[in-house]
Amino acid sequence: MRLALSVGYWGMGIDAERQLAMATEAERLGFDSVWAAEAYGSDAATVLAWLAAQTSTIGLGSAIFQIPGRSPALTAMTAATLDRLSGGRFRLGLGVSGPQVAEGWHGQPYARPLERTRDYVAVVRKALARERVAHQGATMELPLPGGEGKALKLTVNPVQRPLPIYLAAMGPKNLALAGEIADGCIGFLFDPAHAGDLRAALQEGAARAGRDLDGFDLAVTQQVRVDADLDAARDAMRPMLALYVGGMGSRRRNFYNRVMRRYGFDDVAATVQDLYLDGRADRAAAALPPELIDAVTVCGPPGRVRERLDELREAGVTTLIAGPMSYDTRDALAQLDLLAKAAG
Repeated sequence: MRLALSVGYWGMGIDAERQLAMATEAERLGFDSVWAAEAYGSDAATVLAWLAAQTSTIGLGSAIFQIPGRSPALTAMTAATLDRLSGGRFRLGLGVSGPQVAEGWHGQPYARPLERTRDYVAVVRKALARERVAHQGATMELPLPGGEGKALKLTVNPVQRPLPIYLAAMGPKNLALAGEIADGCIGFLFDPAHAGDLRAALQEGAARAGRDLDGFDLAVTQQVRVDADLDAARDAMRPMLALYVGGMGSRRRNFYNRVMRRYGFDDVAATVQDLYLDGRADRAAAALPPELIDAVTVCGPPGRVRERLDELREAGVTTLIAGPMSYDTRDALAQLDLLAKAAG
């Protein structure tokens, strides 16, 4: 299992300076890759280009580029440019986000997300292969019919041929799609106890494509806090978990909340969501029980963290994208060092 770093997006104490400090320290410690995210603040592509200019060996990944935020052609252009600037270190992570961001921020329809993703990846792959981009799919047709558009091809070569594409996936249908059309998937709120369900969905998709999962990268993003005080480590997990379980989406459609319900935390998920959407984020965080925190994060004393890393490895995780929960930049760097030592 490879160690990787999530530098997230700006906010909740994360800024450009901390991202750079963490990325350079992760490179020094031998981490495999560093991944940047985006929501509706800092964008991932600009951060990754900045990090590419100030690192030399560590891989660079988007976790994720929002599908509704860019046309597939622009995503291919951005991916090829990042791959060239970094000397072939870029991995392209894609995701549809959710209806609040897709429709409220980007002004793009969210309907038919699986079909939309399938069309999007097909166009991106064709563009990165430097084929003329002509596509007829369920949600997209290029060139647009009835106009003056023509099928064009990318004018620059990415270093990697093919460039690896990952899909953000938590639910069974998205996981199956990743197993069918992607080189890896990026999971979140992953519980090793439910790894069998995840693997089954990936294999279902791979079977549709007539392939196996050899070389498929199961990358999982987990919050991490190494601390001799287990309760303090758990408390460090609470604000981010409450944000996602309670507030990242509407009351009707929150994919992270659904995951917790699939794991058997129905009552907790409902309580945390109600509290968060009623403006009581602190109480939502306090309502998270230790067993939920332990199921989807890496936290506690070094020995406990080592056991958790072993569980993830045995569950089939091939890349752990660690998001260190820290109080300042110095603490973040110390957390990376402690994690590297725990991983051996």
